[in-house]
Amino acid sequence: MTDRRQALGKHGEDLVERWYAERGYRVLERNWRCSLGELDLVVSDGSQLVFCEVKTRSSDRYGTGFEAITSRKQQQVRRLAAHYVRWRGGWKGSLRFDAASVARDGVRVRCSAF
Repeated sequence: MTDRRQALGKHGEDLVERWYAERGYRVLERNWRCSLGELDLVVSDGSQLVFCEVKTRSSDRYGTGFEAITSRKQQQVRRLAAHYVRWRGGWKGSLRFDAASVARDGVRVRCSAF
C-alpha cells in the first residue's frame, strides 16, 4: 500500500474514532491485529462492544466506502470479532457490527450494518 493510501486510511479512522468519542463511546482498540487479520476500530458504550469497519474514499469513482464492505469482508470481521472476544477473556454485553464510510462530504456510520 502506498504512503498516500495509508495516510488517507489513517485520516478516515481518526475521523470515525472522533465520531464515536463525541457520542460517548470509549475506544478500546484501533487497528487490532492477529494472525487472522485486522479490526479497524473496537469501541464500547459500556454495555455494547462495537466492531467498526472503516472505508475511506477520496472519490466515489470506484463506489462508496459502504459498497467496499462486501459479504466476504463482513464474514472476516465477524471471525476477527469472535477471536477478539476470546482474546480479551469474554464479554458479558451485546456485540454490534458497524460500517463507516468516509469521503470528502464527511463521515457516515451505519450502526448494526451487518
